[in-house]
Amino acid sequence: MANNLGLSIDRSSPVPLYHQVVQGIEAAIYSGVLEPGSRLDNEIDLAAQLNLSRPTMRKAMDELVRSGLLVRKRGVGTQVVSSQVRRPLELSSLYDDLTNNGKKPTTEVLSFSHVEADDATLATLQLPAGSKVYHFTRLRKVGGKPLALMENWVRDDIADMDEAMLRAEGLYSILRRGGVNFRLANQRIGAVNANDYQASMLDTAAGSALVTMERTAVDDTGRRVETGHHVYRADSYSFEMTLVQR
Repeated sequence: MANNLGLSIDRSSPVPLYHQVVQGIEAAIYSGVLEPGSRLDNEIDLAAQLNLSRPTMRKAMDELVRSGLLVRKRGVGTQVVSSQVRRPLELSSLYDDLTNNGKKPTTEVLSFSHVEADDATLATLQLPAGSKVYHFTRLRKVGGKPLALMENWVRDDIADMDEAMLRAEGLYSILRRGGVNFRLANQRIGAVNANDYQASMLDTAAGSALVTMERTAVDDTGRRVETGHHVYRADSYSFEMTLVQR
């Protein structure tokens, strides 16, 4: 199995041996060589194939299990859970990111309304009292599997929108067509344990880890265009970033 995946160990590398195994299996999962549900050989066999000690191999497998890429099942062995959606930290929409990576996302609109904004939304979007917004909640799926539960508030003086549009395309595509040139966003990423509602929508267990994201996007005229609160399955989704020393 190790040879089929192209795993190799460089003993002269400063990268720890167990982490080289982690990187190799991660690459196989993200590239699709190891598909969701694929079963891996047991740790003893893997260690022998790579000429590693069993503790080194177990440490690698433990890390992959903790990261949500592998799962151990009694009587079955170790299996691939899923290939995570890895999203760069830049001003783009989830729909666009998925589409650009060859995925075919689908969207279920759980609620949709055109209502007078509450005080918190007025303050966040810097709107005058009495302004209306579009308020909606969507469930985004990839390959039929729930990935994200997304609630958004959008100012209504830019583009008309309805449920059919939100089912067919991404929010940012609709807004760009209305003339929005996104400039920047204030974003906060966190984590939470799924409550009963989130768990039922995302097809996971209550208490499971979820990635959270709160964002308010601003266009090139300085308008605060939309704000949203999103939650994602942590076993299927992660953010990537590049850190620069200043």
